[in-house]
Amino acid sequence: MSTDVAKFKDASPMSGTLRMDRMAHIWCPGCGIGSEVNAFAEAVKRSGIDPDKLAVVSGIGCTGRVAGYVDFDSIHTTHGRAIPVATGLKLANPNMKVVVFSGEGDLTGIGGNHFIHAARRNMDIVVICNNNFTYGMTGGQVTPTTPQSAISSTTPFGNHEYPFNLPLLADAAGATYVARWTSMHSRNLIQSIEEALSRKGFSFIEVISPCTTLYLRRNRLGDGVDALQFYQDSAVLKHGCDTREADIDFQGKIVIGKFVDKNKPTYSEALNNRCVKVVGDDYELYGKTVPEREAEEKEEKARIAARRAAVLAEEEKLAAKEKMVVTKISAKIPLSASAKKATKKVVKKAAAKAPAKPPKKAVAKVAAKAAKKTPAVTAKKATAKTTGKVSKKAAVVATKKAVTKATGKAVAKKVTAKAPVKTPVKKTRK
Repeated sequence: MSTDVAKFKDASPMSGTLRMDRMAHIWCPGCGIGSEVNAFAEAVKRSGIDPDKLAVVSGIGCTGRVAGYVDFDSIHTTHGRAIPVATGLKLANPNMKVVVFSGEGDLTGIGGNHFIHAARRNMDIVVICNNNFTYGMTGGQVTPTTPQSAISSTTPFGNHEYPFNLPLLADAAGATYVARWTSMHSRNLIQSIEEALSRKGFSFIEVISPCTTLYLRRNRLGDGVDALQFYQDSAVLKHGCDTREADIDFQGKIVIGKFVDKNKPTYSEALNNRCVKVVGDDYELYGKTVPEREAEEKEEKARIAARRAAVLAEEEKLAAKEKMVVTKISAKIPLSASAKKATKKVVKKAAAKAPAKPPKKAVAKVAAKAAKKTPAVTAKKATAKTTGKVSKKAAVVATKKAVTKATGKAVAKKVTAKAPVKTPVKKTRK
């Protein structure tokens, strides 16, 4: 049994980005963190970033466990200190791509001060915030983003506090990239994380994913499937939306999209520019001149582009193989009775839409076929010889059927109109 599990883990498409030896994870059924981590892993693959130059930092809480599951350099730090640790890591090694992956309580509650100052400085880090509206691991208390009137363990009569609008907070503090999605919008989230990884500056991505065990249950909102249905019904896509209009009400509409995407010097770039301006060309950061650093960045971009192209090419190959397999399987499967009926209907509709042949030519063809099959006898003699059960009406009906097969109903009507039928007179017995 253990061998089968090991084989399954090795064959998983996420084995290169997640630590499969630590699966299964601790997250509850219906929790959106798993979908977010999967989207993050896929975005890393597609971005072309060297995994050896990527680090993930997280704090305390359910989302804080992400750092322990990703197969990169990672730090599971203390409560509220994920961003300052990531800042120190980035300054110590500017070549590293640093990602902070944590919850809204960790990032904007106890860690709120670090959040706004990292955004103000435009630190070159990516911050992914799982907003589940509660402190899920410590009892379901109210957080800085819990919607008003929502019930939590510390607000049993409904939240009376004013919640944070996180996109507005990040935008006002100075973030250069701000986006929001839900855990249901996996494709959008993958694309957004990929964009954030490929750019410089403080990038903030909020993912709406209310806690299924505490928040949804306490507020009688169903389970994870109900939450996904709510996202589908209530999410409103507004790219470039004014972040002041991105508030979230209890069970109200959720504005999603990419709100901010602008460029300005990062903290390190601003520091370098200032020091070069004051000290002059003699200024060197970490023993490298400005041209040397620019040359290194150019080479790294070329390597990233090559890796990304290879990943996309591999995905196209897999998609082509899947199509071939589906085609072969569908060719082997016999059609059911209902499928056959549907096919016949399609054929009939296509035949009805096809342009009809000229009536004269069709009638001429039918007459030629009849002449080949019957002996050389004129129509009048043939009609005269028909006795007994075969009447004139039967002959006309037979002619009508033959013409209908070749030319359709329209020609049949014209032929029957030209050939008058005499109704036989019934003889009454005396």
